[in-house]
Amino acid sequence: MKKFALSVFVLAVSASAYGQDDAFEPMSIEDFVLTSTPYGVGAMSKYPADGKYYVRLVGGNKIVRYSYADAEDESTMYSSESINGLANVSWNGFELSKDCSKILLWEDSESIYRYSFKANYYVADVVSNHTVKLSEEGGEEIATMSPNGRYIAYVKDNNVYVKEFAYEDDSQGLHDKGTRQVTKDGKKNSVIYAVPDWVYQEEFGILNSFTWSPDGKSVAFLRWDESEVPMYSMTMYEGDCNPDASRSLYPGSYDYKYPVAGEKNSVVTVWCYNVETGALSQMELPKTDEDYIPHLSFAGRNDALMVMKLNRTQNDMVIYNVNPAGGKCVEVYKEHSKSWIDSELARSVTYTADGFVIPSERNGWAHLYKVTGLDDGGHSELCLTKGNEAVTAYYGYDSKRKLHYYQRTAGALNRVVCSVDENGKENVLGKNKGNTSARFSSDFSYYIEVYSDACTPTQYRVCKANGKRVKDLQLNLEYAERYAKERVPRREFFTFSSDGYDLNGYTIKPLDFDKNKKYPVIMSQYSGPGSQQVLNKWKMDWEAWFAMNGYVVCCVDGRGTGGRGKDFESLIYLNLGKYETIDQIAAARYMAQQPYVDASKIGIWGWSYGGYEALMAMSQKNSPYAAGVSIAPVTSWRFYDTIYAERFMRTPQENGAGYDAGAPLKLVDNLKGNLLLMFGSADDNVHIINSMQYIAKLHGNGNQFEMMVYPNMNHSINGCGVRAPLYQRVLNFFDRNLKK
Repeated sequence: MKKFALSVFVLAVSASAYGQDDAFEPMSIEDFVLTSTPYGVGAMSKYPADGKYYVRLVGGNKIVRYSYADAEDESTMYSSESINGLANVSWNGFELSKDCSKILLWEDSESIYRYSFKANYYVADVVSNHTVKLSEEGGEEIATMSPNGRYIAYVKDNNVYVKEFAYEDDSQGLHDKGTRQVTKDGKKNSVIYAVPDWVYQEEFGILNSFTWSPDGKSVAFLRWDESEVPMYSMTMYEGDCNPDASRSLYPGSYDYKYPVAGEKNSVVTVWCYNVETGALSQMELPKTDEDYIPHLSFAGRNDALMVMKLNRTQNDMVIYNVNPAGGKCVEVYKEHSKSWIDSELARSVTYTADGFVIPSERNGWAHLYKVTGLDDGGHSELCLTKGNEAVTAYYGYDSKRKLHYYQRTAGALNRVVCSVDENGKENVLGKNKGNTSARFSSDFSYYIEVYSDACTPTQYRVCKANGKRVKDLQLNLEYAERYAKERVPRREFFTFSSDGYDLNGYTIKPLDFDKNKKYPVIMSQYSGPGSQQVLNKWKMDWEAWFAMNGYVVCCVDGRGTGGRGKDFESLIYLNLGKYETIDQIAAARYMAQQPYVDASKIGIWGWSYGGYEALMAMSQKNSPYAAGVSIAPVTSWRFYDTIYAERFMRTPQENGAGYDAGAPLKLVDNLKGNLLLMFGSADDNVHIINSMQYIAKLHGNGNQFEMMVYPNMNHSINGCGVRAPLYQRVLNFFDRNLKK
């Protein structure tokens, strides 16, 4: 249940979705849950060899290089349209070697969990266009290119392989020099190399633990021994969305290792393979079997493998410098928190040959610290940023201009891009309101600005490092016309007080809003630790559509949510569900006081943590909700995974009372209002046991409720056209219960 993260790719949508021919036709729910995303700028990557260019995947089969400064300067680096057997391939993604002479491409991706996948990988030589498949049978995972493009490390059947290529200046281009199997004891549901186990993927956001040394002679990776982790089994049916005929009469199952709170985790170790000598070595570290390793990376040196260690309670972090050749291990950094260390921030560490920059919340707000010295435990620290604003992303250091670039809050609702020198002088690049992020060129001369606010759909521009605009890439003017404020209502921000804390919120009102009428209200929320729904950025989804159907939609970020400093987030520590619920009920009561609200017609809605909070809020003795929709909810943190649940609650053995107090499963007797419960039967994240045990309690208590199950669907409940009917079902439910 990790927070949403920025992606390096922006997905472009079909141009026909916003064509002039249908620009002013009546809108439908599909316009808000299927085609409501602005245009992007396509899959994009830096051009490592030269900071003047970036590259994009165009038309599915071409890699095109573009100039940041000159709109006319573009060239095709690679095309597979004339290659036998690859003419009709549509590549899913690509990676450039450091010198941009080789390209790693993949196609025919097949999902494993929500984020990981296996695919057919190929290596292409830019000069000759010669393309070689990584293996004849395909189906590799996390193929990763060495900096010199000579080696590809990948995983197959839980083991590590390394393939070597040579390049000669002739018509053949690439020469396959063979594949070596590096590990041999990998086994499904037992031992995994390089590809993280389920809980690392979900909660640390790690999909690939490979890291190459700068000279390309060594590759390090993690090993997960999950043999002692309890097995989880999901029943799988034939289904209608991508049906499996083998399950037509007897259901099958999907079995994988999933550690619930308080149970055993995988034992994680660090390994390094030397491609020249063939030596495989385990790195010796001062760690226990309970410790996590959320980040692994070579610094700017071949003898400095940086290993981050986090204790199971996730409040103590240490970074070690390990020499893969001699095995020497030196502690170079440590940090302690009274609550938890944000691993997403910690993993944003950026290493150089003599130190690193790391975001830390040690002083109450996320700030950047420059650490100098990686050897013998001696180092100095410099705090680069200050004040009551939180750094939310670090982009890197421009050694030529001696500037660090990053994103921070500007008040909780806004995000700005900044530079700072090592004397602490800060400069805001671009607008100081709204939501701005950046993608810098490899030498920090240019960046692509991504900007939106509550009234402006996402815009993409090329800017110089000082913030000066160079050219527009995509302003989404056509999209903006389609979703103009005359056709679609906008968010209105407000602040109110709950339990002595000022909370941020927004409302969306019907287009024909009449202040003299009384409207039903739908409270929309997520509420999870560190999350943020109330932001001054573009968002167009079901909330606007529901408002257009006669509702006032309201969203409030309660205690524990992000953008307001570590102390505000940590208020919920050891008590998930307690203060979020107080704040959501206070928000509903605040709305009930508004002259345009029917206080007897207030509902609440949420998905995942939001579904959990919907049940918590409806299960209080003072609940003001007439109806609620809970989708894919946790009903007890005892059912949820170790890393997430224990980060905020510690283990059930340590905090049993907190687990019970924050469990809707224990509060069924107090449930008020009409309930619609929705979930996917193959949710590998929030398991079906959450809903089934809750349903059993409802039956035992004599509660009447409605339910919708999506066979074989995961936590996202998406694909095969189910999303629009899902939201229509939610709207119909609220219509029956809040409009009569």
